[in-house]
Amino acid sequence: MSNDIDKYILFHKKYGGTGKKFQFKFIDYKRNNLKLEGTFSKDMTNPGPEGFVQGGQITSMLDDVTSILLIFESKGEIYPSSTNLHTIFHRPISTGNHVCEAKLISKGKNIATIKGEIYNPNGKIAATLIHNAFLISTKLKLNN
Repeated sequence: MSNDIDKYILFHKKYGGTGKKFQFKFIDYKRNNLKLEGTFSKDMTNPGPEGFVQGGQITSMLDDVTSILLIFESKGEIYPSSTNLHTIFHRPISTGNHVCEAKLISKGKNIATIKGEIYNPNGKIAATLIHNAFLISTKLKLNN
């Protein structure tokens, strides 16, 4: 399965604004559910002494993971335009690698609702994102 989804991750890394930053690695996929590992680097932290990751970076990672799930499941025939992102921060997130999980809640002809979660290294939930995405019909050129 990793080879199937790797081309979507590479496409996102090459063309996505934030796709270059998070260095996603495949963990697992089941229908309507994707797990990736993402990395937060030092330049993504708040200036405080604790060095916790800035909330916008966390939301961005979750937006990316949920989008990759939608793109992969459509085989590159839809591209999501995210709307009304709602992030809940459960605990602080430090730099390093974190497991991210995307779950498709519902998908209609034009709109999808997706949930994303980030877990800390101890396996505890650190942040949750729920959002809608407008589905744009497209044909991605994944082999370029």
